Amino acid sequence: MIDHVTLNIRDVEASKAFYTEALRPLGYELTMEYVEGAGYSAEGKPDFFLAQRGEPSAPVHVAFRSPDRKRVDEFHAAALAAGGTDNGPPGVRRVYHEYYYGAYVLDEEGNNIEAVTHQPE
Repeated sequence: MIDHVTLNIRDVEASKAFYTEALRPLGYELTMEYVEGAGYSAEGKPDFFLAQRGEPSAPVHVAFRSPDRKRVDEFHAAALAAGGTDNGPPGVRRVYHEYYYGAYVLDEEGNNIEAVTHQPE
């Protein structure tokens, strides 16, 4: 089980603005702020962090679990409105399994951010 993930980013303020809006439909809130980063929580404990510490590493892929398809759709719309770039619209990805429903957005650092549910409609 993964306890937390930290993305190494270039611009704390720009990344906070993007992730605060993009992750809201999934129940995430900005719950920690510090000079070089921020932490987000969905259930009271921060598990997703942003940190400005040197040059960012190669773009990464982070998938956030969604309770349903509606919130995957809302994540995608919110992330695009917050300045993300579409990297795959909401839809079923049968290549993974018959109920895999995901959406992908690139943040300004080029990271592939996904919301996914494994629930049938």
